[in-house]
Amino acid sequence: MSNDNTIENLSFEEALTQLETIVKKLESGKEALEKSLEYYELGNKLKQHCEKKLAEAQMRVDKIVQQPDGKISLQETES
Repeated sequence: MSNDNTIENLSFEEALTQLETIVKKLESGKEALEKSLEYYELGNKLKQHCEKKLAEAQMRVDKIVQQPDGKISLQETES
């Protein structure tokens, strides 16, 4: 599992895979309380990282478009 220093370097897919692993461990109920709290905290950081990556991707997908009348507008992708 990643620590705080390496989470920023993870791709979206890598972070999501680690997050899914953590969720499975927490759902199993087999971990000690302290370990579960560590997993929860790490999972929260991975979730935030994934959300940041998705927001960055959304910005790249949005387009600036020039309308026929010459005005510039932002064409947003549908969520």
